[in-house]
Amino acid sequence: MFTAHNIRYEISDRDRGIAHGGIGAIHALVRHLGLAEAIDRRVAVLKVHLPYHESDHVLNLAYNALCEGTCLQDIELRRNDEAFLDALGARRIPDPTTAGDFCRRFQVGHIRALQAAFHEVRHQVWAKQPDAFFDQAVLDMDGTLVGTTGSCKQGMDIAYNGTWGYHPLLITLANTGEVLGLVNRSGSRPSHEGAAAEVDRCLAVCFQGGFRRVLLRGDTDFSQTQHLDRWHADKRVRFIFGYDCQARLADSADKLPEHAWKKLQRPERYQVATQPRQRPDNVRAHIVKQRAFETLRLQSEEVAEFNYQPTACRQVYRMVVVRKNISKEKGELRLHDEIRYFFYITNDWVSEADDIVFGANDRGNQENLLAQLHGGCWALKAPVDNLESNWAYMVMTALAWDLKAWWALLLAEGPGRHRAAYREDKAWVLRLEFKTFVQAFVRLPCQIVRTGRRLVYRLLSWNPYQRIFFRLVQALRC
Repeated sequence: MFTAHNIRYEISDRDRGIAHGGIGAIHALVRHLGLAEAIDRRVAVLKVHLPYHESDHVLNLAYNALCEGTCLQDIELRRNDEAFLDALGARRIPDPTTAGDFCRRFQVGHIRALQAAFHEVRHQVWAKQPDAFFDQAVLDMDGTLVGTTGSCKQGMDIAYNGTWGYHPLLITLANTGEVLGLVNRSGSRPSHEGAAAEVDRCLAVCFQGGFRRVLLRGDTDFSQTQHLDRWHADKRVRFIFGYDCQARLADSADKLPEHAWKKLQRPERYQVATQPRQRPDNVRAHIVKQRAFETLRLQSEEVAEFNYQPTACRQVYRMVVVRKNISKEKGELRLHDEIRYFFYITNDWVSEADDIVFGANDRGNQENLLAQLHGGCWALKAPVDNLESNWAYMVMTALAWDLKAWWALLLAEGPGRHRAAYREDKAWVLRLEFKTFVQAFVRLPCQIVRTGRRLVYRLLSWNPYQRIFFRLVQALRC
């Protein structure tokens, strides 16, 4: 099938092109939102702007991630590409060493100012959404480990699993995937440390942006009972947190009458569009049984609820409990059954107990989002020399992920018969993995042509997503 032969390479004298032609549309989005001006107005790190401003450094790191750069050193590829510089109207961009030095200049106040600039632009994007968008914001919180092979990075420590590095806290908006809060911490710190203060900041961002209600979700590490009464006092705030299976709670669940339990019916993962396919043989299960490995199998799930008042709270809250009947098997033998309880504390007294459980389980999608920040845009790394500078690097590189979300949110749904299709396109782009987004909308081979007062990106290839691409380009021009 691969029949090409007599292949030769030639250098064009006048025509110049870039592989990531979609970066021009990203830059048009940045200019449309006034992001560079917001950064320069709020962040004052450099004493002299010769020749770079703060926004040049921030966008340099974000654009590096959007052009598939995985580390600071990849900036050198962009810096030595004259066509790339022409595509962005730049005479030069900061080199990797200068970018690292810029990160080292950051203190905590500078990072907070940078995040405030992002929130200012974020509110502009949200303001263009339909009214239903503001019904409820869902905030997910979690910690994640960022390992490093360095030995001299200030603030690093060893985590519970032996990883040396940092343990940043992330609070994300589940509706769009945006990173609303990011705090870098030492590797030995617990997941919930500083979470309440960061949640308060994110609540303010959501309410200022127009959301009418906010739902807080977190695993058992984030059931911070000393803060529940304060959040419950705000009628706009609801929460669902996992809760540790303590002896007192397990005893309460054991004492519930049998009629209090009802079967937990989980919805199907997906709907079959045509007809069910025949599932292949489970090879792993066959090997486990053949070699008589011990394994756990879920037999049934029931859900119930009761009132519970944590020691640090003055209010009584709703405790939803899931009872899982799990059998322990070894080969063909069924050894014994055991009961395990999973608890969820909430101030939602209206929703069904099943919906509380499913809502808490939906937080699992944040693990996918963290994976995108780790290995998609490579924001969760520690390339610099101390805790604050690596925190600044994470915030600036994570901007690439937020730009993807803003790209999707600015896709107009429009009136008429195409409204439903446009709405599906918008939701599809929001769900995209970072790599897929780059392949569809950024990695577009383009010839760069300067004609008069225009900078023309001449596409040299076609892909099926260009109809969405040109809709946004047209919206930005209008």
